[in-house]
Amino acid sequence: MIRLSNRFAGALALVALFLPVIHAAAQQDVPAAPVAQTPSAPAPAAAAPVFPKPDPANFTAAAPSKDTVNAFLQASWGYDETRVWEIWAIQKTEVEGISKVILLVGDKTGKHQMMPASFYVLPDEKHIFAGDDIMPFGANPFADARAQLQQRADGPYRGAASKDLEIVEFADLQCPHCKDAQANMDKLAVDFPKARIVFQNFPLPQHAAAPLATAYGYCVTRQGGSNAFFIFASAVFDGQEGLSSADGTTLTLNSAVTKAGQDPTAIAACAKTPAAIAAVQAAVKLGQDLKITQTPTLMINGRPVLATASYDTLKQIILYQAKLDGVVAQ
Repeated sequence: MIRLSNRFAGALALVALFLPVIHAAAQQDVPAAPVAQTPSAPAPAAAAPVFPKPDPANFTAAAPSKDTVNAFLQASWGYDETRVWEIWAIQKTEVEGISKVILLVGDKTGKHQMMPASFYVLPDEKHIFAGDDIMPFGANPFADARAQLQQRADGPYRGAASKDLEIVEFADLQCPHCKDAQANMDKLAVDFPKARIVFQNFPLPQHAAAPLATAYGYCVTRQGGSNAFFIFASAVFDGQEGLSSADGTTLTLNSAVTKAGQDPTAIAACAKTPAAIAAVQAAVKLGQDLKITQTPTLMINGRPVLATASYDTLKQIILYQAKLDGVVAQ
């Protein structure tokens, strides 16, 4: 039987759940050019992991069932066809109604070492505790977030009016990573014309100019529609360095408003109105309710993904989520 300390298993849980996205978002050094070597015998092909057979004695909890856990993992990980896992244990804990799930995770190529992971299923059987986070659980773990977004994500959008496939980008106009992610967003708009791609402002507290930029964006959209907003946002990202000072913020935002075909004086006045202030507060509240902790984050029919992941990974996840939800992606 594999024995894992709670601290070790919990620390690995989120890494295992979101490993491909985390790797895709991380900066990597360029490797050195390979040194010419004398030809030698080829290395043996990597093999898929062979999981040890689970002990039935490790399944002491009445819920969740193995089928439910598998359905959850398939929804979460199924976009990656190389990933494989074994449910090693579903155990009772000292707290009534809380069960501990222990997994072994590997990949079919055998390139990565098999690793353990664990999480705790809460008594409502709709949430898990993994690492320091509470996350949705079940066969359709993203359904509640999807419903909230369909009702409350009211930012400017590109693409389809239908919300069958809705990709919501939570972004901050003063966030450098959000600026970098716009190349991915532009490609998605071309490759997924049937998707509704929403720019949902989520000003972060550490960015002093972000709330005002959000208010300006709300007013530009109100006056000129979504097309005007995306011109405005592109100009703000291009001049993002100007947002570091009060005077620079005024110049940057006014310039962006002009490029969007709007009157800077009128937009500045609109940004001070109760409606604009309430819109900024509502945007922040939506992100907080959905547990958004960093920008840029995409919600693909409710599934959270870092928008700075590789473009191929984003496409793979979008196609998979659309398949799960029974909607046309392209």
